[in-house]
Amino acid sequence: MKLKTLVHRQRFLVLALLISCPVSASYAQNEPVLVPDVVDYPKLLPILPDAPQGWTADKPEGSTEDVGGFRITNVHRDYRKGEGDKAPTAAISILDSVANPDYVTATTAAWNNNNETSEGYSKSVTIDGNPGFEAFENESKHATLWVMVANRYFLQIELQNQDPKELQEWVKRVDVKKLAAIK
Repeated sequence: MKLKTLVHRQRFLVLALLISCPVSASYAQNEPVLVPDVVDYPKLLPILPDAPQGWTADKPEGSTEDVGGFRITNVHRDYRKGEGDKAPTAAISILDSVANPDYVTATTAAWNNNNETSEGYSKSVTIDGNPGFEAFENESKHATLWVMVANRYFLQIELQNQDPKELQEWVKRVDVKKLAAIK
């Protein structure tokens, strides 16, 4: 499970780096960069829900780090039902992307592409008025849901060995309105 957590954190760190890089390129050399500050990770940890009945959850993890002149905050929690390689798993991550509103706009615009093949699907969704994107890979039974909350927070839910319809149940466990109110 720790290796899986490391992989999730690496994916989120890459996303965080992509968020911070384009901002610096859009300003003139001597122009100050005025970027809103991210929240400290302890404010986001309570948003990560407890394990549902019959599941276990790892301790929630988080960090607020300086990355290339910007601060990045992310939190993450892994969930598991049973033992073994085929046991259903879930992971919930939240990234504060306030440092780059242009990246938020570009990413959410890309979510308007819907695609379905024999290998799986990807489609745009709306969760409590927030834009999102859902993808499912048939062979690996890997489902992912991204939701942009308050034009600031990327909420990501990843499921393994579960029906993709379960994404909707997992997102209901996250208090999206409370997340939106955190500043």
